[in-house]
Amino acid sequence: MKKILNYKGVKVSSFGIPVFISNKNDILKTEKEYSQYACFNIKLEKTSPKNLIIMYDIPSDMRKERDWFRRHLKKFNYIMIQKSVWVGPSPLSKDFLDYVKSIGLLDQLKTFKLAKPYTGEENVYKNALGK
Repeated sequence: MKKILNYKGVKVSSFGIPVFISNKNDILKTEKEYSQYACFNIKLEKTSPKNLIIMYDIPSDMRKERDWFRRHLKKFNYIMIQKSVWVGPSPLSKDFLDYVKSIGLLDQLKTFKLAKPYTGEENVYKNALGK
């Protein structure tokens, strides 16, 4: 029995030579792994006012869910202020929020509605220096 190893996501033999999949069931299994989480397409314009702050603290054992969530924030034209603080247009769709709740992320999120839209030009240092 040959021992098959993985190197950078590719099945290789013990000599490091790629092993091609001959069983179609293996291909379907890998496609299911990548499509485990839903994909949402919300039509928001880049010029829409960014008046919602999302802060989250998703544990490292939920890395796939965290990466999925970040990808969707980028798709929704959100801007990263810090690693886990994003600002963007509101509201988020009910379907998206329901799905976030179903995969167990809603408890790790906090949202805040801004009184005036974020433009990115607000700089504390400029205001403090009087420029």
